[in-house]
Amino acid sequence: MQKESKIYVAGHRGMVGSALVRKLEAAGYGNIITRSSAELDLREQGAVRAFFEEERPEHVFLAAARVGGIVANNTYRAEFLYDNLMIEANLIHSAHQAGVRKLMFLGSSCIYPKLAPQPLKEGYLLTGELEPTNEPYAIAKIAGIKLCEAYRDQHGADFISVMPTNLYGYRDNYHPENSHVLPALIRRFHEARESGAEAVTIWGTGSPRREFLFADDLAEACLFLMETYSGRELVNIGTGQDVSIRELAGLVREAVGYGGNLAFDTTKPDGTPRKLMDVTKLHALGWHHTTELREGIRLAYADFLSQETLAER
Repeated sequence: MQKESKIYVAGHRGMVGSALVRKLEAAGYGNIITRSSAELDLREQGAVRAFFEEERPEHVFLAAARVGGIVANNTYRAEFLYDNLMIEANLIHSAHQAGVRKLMFLGSSCIYPKLAPQPLKEGYLLTGELEPTNEPYAIAKIAGIKLCEAYRDQHGADFISVMPTNLYGYRDNYHPENSHVLPALIRRFHEARESGAEAVTIWGTGSPRREFLFADDLAEACLFLMETYSGRELVNIGTGQDVSIRELAGLVREAVGYGGNLAFDTTKPDGTPRKLMDVTKLHALGWHHTTELREGIRLAYADFLSQETLAER
């Protein structure tokens, strides 16, 4: 990938896409193409085909997706499956038709079986049943991986797939119902501190273990792999370290400065017992994360506060 290469970042307004744009610009890539969802509906095949025919990007980062936490995944099952299938199919097929030199598809760690051995190796894909609450989203992401493999096998396309672990960072979604666990905790602890609440309620038992990667670290890994990796097999992107939800809540409470108690609602689902990525392959390729969780949460909380300030204006 050359500094003058024409690069399309799909999903540039999201947490991951915006991090990719920042990293690309910082690395000296100046020919970046973006489109908002109002300008280009990626679910519409004709519109996507016309965009690729007109712009002819050389490299594509496919970071666009419909995303959300457990509640959103379990409530909007049809939309999560349909929207993500359409986005992936349209972009990957149009990229092939337009002669894109290289495409990176960003999946999710939820593609792995619910009870797969830990840590999660790339080879565990399709070896067991998925977590029921996010099965539609996982199936859509698996389809994206298989599309990249199929276009590589049949047409020789240099399309690669990467699987990020749980992400957080700048421009995250802090919606009280539709967000992922870490931004949801940031909002809950902040509101509890502001209101003087005696306790913050956490869904589940607090025992599930999760791995978290700062989104700007993910963007750095994606740029590294786009420049150095062209294999058929997907690549996990993570830290190789995990914490319990109880421990995570403690770190968020510390960052926010909340002095109250934690309460665990055991009537709510825990989800997958543990999700830790095996990043042996990524480390062997030469990339390691740099933002540790305590510092990342501090940065994310500062971002949350800036969003709150903007919303008040």
